[in-house]
Amino acid sequence: MKKEVPDWIGQVDPCEANCPSRDILDLIGDRWSLLLLLVIAQGVHRNGALKRRIGGISQKMLTQTLRALEASGLVERRDFQTVPPHVEYHLTALGASLGEALTPLFGWIEREFDAVVAARAAFAGRHAV
Repeated sequence: MKKEVPDWIGQVDPCEANCPSRDILDLIGDRWSLLLLLVIAQGVHRNGALKRRIGGISQKMLTQTLRALEASGLVERRDFQTVPPHVEYHLTALGASLGEALTPLFGWIEREFDAVVAARAAFAGRHAV
């Protein structure tokens, strides 16, 4: 049985090479973006707290990713104009709606983590040199 094509394909088709939706897909499919959205969805965070919470992210990648999320309307940056600098990040309504869409993905990862690890181990065993 062939699945119906979703209604939105007529307007947005990320399978098309020139579709601008690919920029959005690139952003939300990025590891750092997903992790930042996950953490910021849990509450307002400052830059340093985000860096400490997300293991392995460099300051450069943190800044670039936060700017991309802010430019796309997913995260809001609030600068308190103080010395020393005090800046906080929180999800916008658009970011919160994306968080709701991502919740099932994170749930799937949690539920299926062991199965994926087992599949990788089985694959490695079959393809060992």
